[in-house]
Amino acid sequence: MTVRAAFRQRLRRRGTGPSFRADLRSVLRERGFRRLFATRLISQAGDGIFTAGLGTYVFFNAATFPSPTRGAAAFTVVYLPYSLIGPFAGVFIDRWSRRQILVWSAAGRAVFVALTAGLMAAGNLGLPLYVAVLLVLGVNRFFLSSLSAALPHVVADDKLVMANSVSPTAGGIMAAIGGIVALGLNAATGDSERGAAITLLVAGGCYVTASLVAAAMHRDLLGPRRAAGEPSARLLSDLASVAADLVAGARYVLRRRGPATALAAIGGNRFLYGILFLMSILLYRNYFYPSSAAAAESHFVVLATVSAVGYGCAALLTPPVTRRLAKPAWITLLLVASAVVTGGLGQSFDQIAYLIIGFCLNLAGQGVAICATTILQEEVDDAYRGRVFSFYDMMFNVTYVAGAALSAVFMPLNGRSPAIIGLAAVGYALAAAGYWIVSRQPSAGGESPAASPSAAAQASSS
Repeated sequence: MTVRAAFRQRLRRRGTGPSFRADLRSVLRERGFRRLFATRLISQAGDGIFTAGLGTYVFFNAATFPSPTRGAAAFTVVYLPYSLIGPFAGVFIDRWSRRQILVWSAAGRAVFVALTAGLMAAGNLGLPLYVAVLLVLGVNRFFLSSLSAALPHVVADDKLVMANSVSPTAGGIMAAIGGIVALGLNAATGDSERGAAITLLVAGGCYVTASLVAAAMHRDLLGPRRAAGEPSARLLSDLASVAADLVAGARYVLRRRGPATALAAIGGNRFLYGILFLMSILLYRNYFYPSSAAAAESHFVVLATVSAVGYGCAALLTPPVTRRLAKPAWITLLLVASAVVTGGLGQSFDQIAYLIIGFCLNLAGQGVAICATTILQEEVDDAYRGRVFSFYDMMFNVTYVAGAALSAVFMPLNGRSPAIIGLAAVGYALAAAGYWIVSRQPSAGGESPAASPSAAAQASSS
């Protein structure tokens, strides 16, 4: 080792090593990561276009006012596939070529999006449209779970924190950009059924492109790895073993303190975020701008944009912080900050205050997600990783819908509820305290996850 290399290693141990840009460049040098990254970015841009095109048509229709129950019902339709298909997706992600899953699930979504666009153009807003939307989002579950399970195959262990900061966060930013593009397309086409259909077809084009990019990767690049001579199970035997594999995956993660508490932190954060997101839609449409759906939509775009900036800032902040702090400590601090911001600013029901809340909650939520994802990738064996990430997706989305559904029972039509804001702030504080206490308990192996350094620090000191 040269003197310069030794000096750089000592700097890295102190947490003052390579900058975010240097770490990002090192991750992007990997050809496999670049292709996986491009696949995610293109697909999630399509997700943003599809979701915003559908959501704008439902929530910011000039002819109607959204109610809490209708909003919660829409969330259920949009996120139901995540809870129904997620665990089953993981079983197959641990058995089938993940590259093939990316290729064919993206192509399948394009077909279902075209079907959805046709129904929307025809003015069919009944059961067939909901079924088509469920198909699009259900197939997406295979795609996103495969991306997370595949990442350790194209990134070195000591770069996982950075890769998890860059990849999902940049994907979320692309989804936000796609949402803004969708709003522009809707406005340009007169916010009509035909315009909504055109917007959805643009999303379908993104999915086709993502499928082509994924096809450029080698079939076996992304795993799962199998022992030499291990036969591939047939589809019927795969289906027959789904229940047993899910039970085995659940037992596996429950025996490991780090992964189990990471999933709990994600669930608690998303439950509370679901409450506040539903409230924000009602506030903008029914309280701030009840007389103009167009004004409500344009100002909600500002909130979404500011929130996306906060989401992106998590990728800049989390890697350097987790060189100094253990990931459980950072998760706890982010949840505490969410409690302070929500309780301190939420009672004002002022639009500027809500822009600040949107920025902070999205920064905190994505910071928690980056750390939780990295904990799962570090502490879960590859043979179980697909199932555990399916459980992660289920926690991420079922709790989100549950928060919206439960709050809809008590939320006023215009969304203005000081009591719900106060309860959400207390909920963040309780989630922080509970996570910190439980995560510091010794795991099955006797190690306290909270005492473990970040992956970057481990790699530097080894």
